[in-house]
Amino acid sequence: MKCLKTILFGAAALLAAFRVEAQSFPSFADLVEKLQPSVVNISTTKQPDDNEFIDDELGVESSDPRLRGYFRPRKPEQISLGSGFIIDADGTILTNNHVIDKAKEITVTLANEQHFDAKIIGKDEKTDVALIKIETETPLKPVTLGDSDKVRVGDWILAIGNPFGLGGSVTAGIVSAKSRDIENGPYDNFIQTDASINQGSSGGPMFNLNGEVIGINTAIFSTSGGSMGIGFAVPVDLTKFVIKQLKEKGKVERGWLGIKIQPNSGDISDSVKQTKQSGVIVSSVSEDSSAQKAGIVPGDIILSFDGEEIDDTKNLSRMAAETPIGKEVSLEIWHDGQVKPFKLKVQKMPEEENTSVKPNPLPENDGERISEEYNVKDLEINISEITPEILNRFSIESGSVGVVITEIAPGSDAEVKGLKLGDLITQIDKKPIFDLNDVLTYINEAKLENNRPVLLLINNNNIPHYVAVKLKKND
Repeated sequence: MKCLKTILFGAAALLAAFRVEAQSFPSFADLVEKLQPSVVNISTTKQPDDNEFIDDELGVESSDPRLRGYFRPRKPEQISLGSGFIIDADGTILTNNHVIDKAKEITVTLANEQHFDAKIIGKDEKTDVALIKIETETPLKPVTLGDSDKVRVGDWILAIGNPFGLGGSVTAGIVSAKSRDIENGPYDNFIQTDASINQGSSGGPMFNLNGEVIGINTAIFSTSGGSMGIGFAVPVDLTKFVIKQLKEKGKVERGWLGIKIQPNSGDISDSVKQTKQSGVIVSSVSEDSSAQKAGIVPGDIILSFDGEEIDDTKNLSRMAAETPIGKEVSLEIWHDGQVKPFKLKVQKMPEEENTSVKPNPLPENDGERISEEYNVKDLEINISEITPEILNRFSIESGSVGVVITEIAPGSDAEVKGLKLGDLITQIDKKPIFDLNDVLTYINEAKLENNRPVLLLINNNNIPHYVAVKLKKND
């Protein structure tokens, strides 16, 4: 009987604890009622691509422009659905760029079912953010933008949007992760959530429990096209700079240092004799840029930017982009084996251009000499000097300087580090390579320094980057 009483008492205590937990589980009803008027549904009409045509009678598809007189567009228009939210009482609305991109017409529907035509104020492809505006006679209710940097993994969030055209849909979940890079753009820093986000939710707000927007619901990971519990939102802190620029200029003008950067690694750090692995490495410096004029060179490691420590390439890219053009900034850089201060003025980021370079045709009557490949045992690769045959074999730009990788030993550190056949080695330990003798000389120098890794500057499809490769240990 005593044992039974103990069991019953334990069960009662467990039930009481469960009731307490159940009673403390949050209800979002009051919060949703307050927030829903600030969220809008967006419908866009887009023209199909010019090369989409279909025969009226036979239904045969064609992309041949010569047949346009006989074919009509396959789809007279395409209707897309998305979401957005009001950020100013005058009718300014924030959404995703991909929601309104290439739109012929944009219609905004408020929570009270009023419909308005909208015009584009500005858009930014790099962050997938756009501003649109509607004209109303009465002020609208804007959201409050929060601080996404303060969001913690495990925090409750609400998402409101227009999934599958079901406007005003509310879902709840938690922050599953932060700083996700899904290779969507140069400033990826997504908040991940398990709240249900589906087609049509793009551009909708992610709220914290204070009713503040902390993100813009932008993308999902899915193998089925529907929600699988992995959604991504652009942090609102990333959009504040963009919003200001779009309001003032209709476009985003970003700061630029004139460098390309890549993550640092232990082997790279060792190869440049850095006392502690930190910072990001400069892989190339643009001609006539402020970085070049300040004396920054490829292989330098940026440790801090205007007093803030740097350990992430995307953070440095974002900080430089958001710095006012013309402002002088200070950098601490690991340069020539020691920490040195640099100052330079931030330039305006150039307009993006197609920078891909097609290989030049080989010069005629340039001879038939084919250099023998040389096996660099210490790196477990074969290399060759640049010859007409090598240029043609690997589609390397005529006039290139360096040596070319022609073979890589399976399982070698060179293979592990991602080196590929046809990669052009232009520097070793920040010293230029002109022939095979240079390679052997610089490797021998590394062997005399306790077999430290060598720092290779690799050019692949005109994209330079550094790779630190360990020397093979002698048996």
